[in-house]
Amino acid sequence: MFNLLYNNIKSILPKFQFKGRFASAEELHSGNINSTYHLTYRDGDQVNHYTLQMINAYVFKDPASVMRNIELVTDHLRNSIVGEGHSPQRRVLDLIPMVNGETLHIDRIGNYWRAYHYINEATAYDAVKKPEHFYEAGRAFGEFQKRLFNFPAETLTETIPNFHNTPKRFFTFVHAVDQDLAGRVGEIEDEIEFFFERRKMMGEIAKRLSNGTLPVRVTHNDTKINNVMIDDKTDKSICVIDLDTVMPGSSLYDFGDAIRFGASTAAEDEPDLNKITLDFDLYELFTKGFLSETNGFLERSELELLPLGVKVITCELAMRFLTDYIDGDLYFKVTGPDHNLTRARAQMKLLTELEKNEEKMQAVILKLM
Repeated sequence: MFNLLYNNIKSILPKFQFKGRFASAEELHSGNINSTYHLTYRDGDQVNHYTLQMINAYVFKDPASVMRNIELVTDHLRNSIVGEGHSPQRRVLDLIPMVNGETLHIDRIGNYWRAYHYINEATAYDAVKKPEHFYEAGRAFGEFQKRLFNFPAETLTETIPNFHNTPKRFFTFVHAVDQDLAGRVGEIEDEIEFFFERRKMMGEIAKRLSNGTLPVRVTHNDTKINNVMIDDKTDKSICVIDLDTVMPGSSLYDFGDAIRFGASTAAEDEPDLNKITLDFDLYELFTKGFLSETNGFLERSELELLPLGVKVITCELAMRFLTDYIDGDLYFKVTGPDHNLTRARAQMKLLTELEKNEEKMQAVILKLM
């Protein structure tokens, strides 16, 4: 297994400025999009750790723009931390340059590669293991937005155009239903109707961004807890990772996706719908952490609409899963032919729970403001 893995990446390794002699490689499987490897190099008595990634060019059509965004944002974050007299080590993603000084390598068959310093002695949890971790995730994503408050969002490229343009995603969904590429539409009529009934709600944030009643922020757009590194010794958040989708957006999206993923009582692909609801203790913990960093620069209109963000992002993702299922599973990695359908149904169930408890969610926000 190791030899096969090494053979897959051995031609890539000399392109980057890794220090020492190659010792080992391990493929990491937590992400849905890119292929990721943990590398170790030995440099005398020292062991150096690196992350090597192959960017999914089907999802990210312009990897060069992805890397430009990452370079701009990480430079800004690093300068902000240094400006406060702190060390940026382990607190900001640190790209490894290639031997030619660039940060993006294109191999002979057209795959795109990049590398980072690996953040050692820290963990990105795929689920909430300790409640305090979710508070720390809220604080980390809040700090991320705070440090980028004065960054010119308009200088960033939309790495996935119309990523949270839910009206456009709805029309993409309708087109997928009409095309029925994988011949699956006949079995999911109730699921299709579910999204038609929520079309107006899904478009509320996009409409407010368009008419200026919500401000445009630099946002992460993939705020799952496994995109926050938690220090193994202190249980404190140290770094926000996976910056491929950093682009202009709304704070509501970042808050909403974090709650959708982390405060659900089940995995996002849980087949037993009876297990799925919202954990209000976790909801309040994340909200408290998020507002501890953002309550002061986010506008009151944003704070009051945070529960809408949870609903919109849950509905949007459910619809994206179903769209991909209808198209034949082209976007998300799947473990079987019904995986995207299971994901869609799980998120639909979570949304119905959010709808039942929206007033309670709002009360938590008002209490903490």
